[in-house]
Amino acid sequence: MGMIHIDLFATLDLIGQAPGSPEEDPDGFPYGGWQAPLFDETVGEHVGAGMAGLDALLLGRRTYDIFAGFWPHQQDGVDGGIATLFNSIPKYVASRGNPSLDWAGSTRLGPDLAAGVREIRAKHEHVHVIGSLDLVQTLLRERLFDRLNLWIFPITLGVGKKVFDGGTVPTNLELLEPPVTSAKGAVLLRYGLGAGVPAGGDMRRADRGVS
Repeated sequence: MGMIHIDLFATLDLIGQAPGSPEEDPDGFPYGGWQAPLFDETVGEHVGAGMAGLDALLLGRRTYDIFAGFWPHQQDGVDGGIATLFNSIPKYVASRGNPSLDWAGSTRLGPDLAAGVREIRAKHEHVHVIGSLDLVQTLLRERLFDRLNLWIFPITLGVGKKVFDGGTVPTNLELLEPPVTSAKGAVLLRYGLGAGVPAGGDMRRADRGVS
């Protein structure tokens, strides 16, 4: 059984929409490309290291279109070899429509998304979901992920699509390693899917020093 990794880039107010460029989301979002000024060597190193073992991509339709319009046209060896990797591995696309999947190795998932994701996890070792915020909501709701790699950047935007927006259910997560902080203030939090759901407690208990 493989692992589903969700890779997210978000602001302090958890906006994840269009981090990469102004043209990434044409639906009137005014802050496209917000991540670029805050991307530094530390972020790049850890994003690259996080791709170790990646053998499939699982993408929503919009993110797929963005990637398919960019990565096939990049030179080999650029971006630490990410272009070569992305172009060579299978790509699975969650879409309600019937898109033209011209990027080599692309397959559309069927209407039963949860079943399709389980099949992918059975076939691959490390499947990464990048961006794809609508798809992420389904994975969160169905608890169909194993790792949540969350980059938080030191800005707030106030508007835009949030990374946790309608898909979250009560879920325990486990911090897998100490947070990483970049010189520009970005923080990487790597979580694993925990067991069960959050339990309640009482902060007034005597052993917590609260009277």
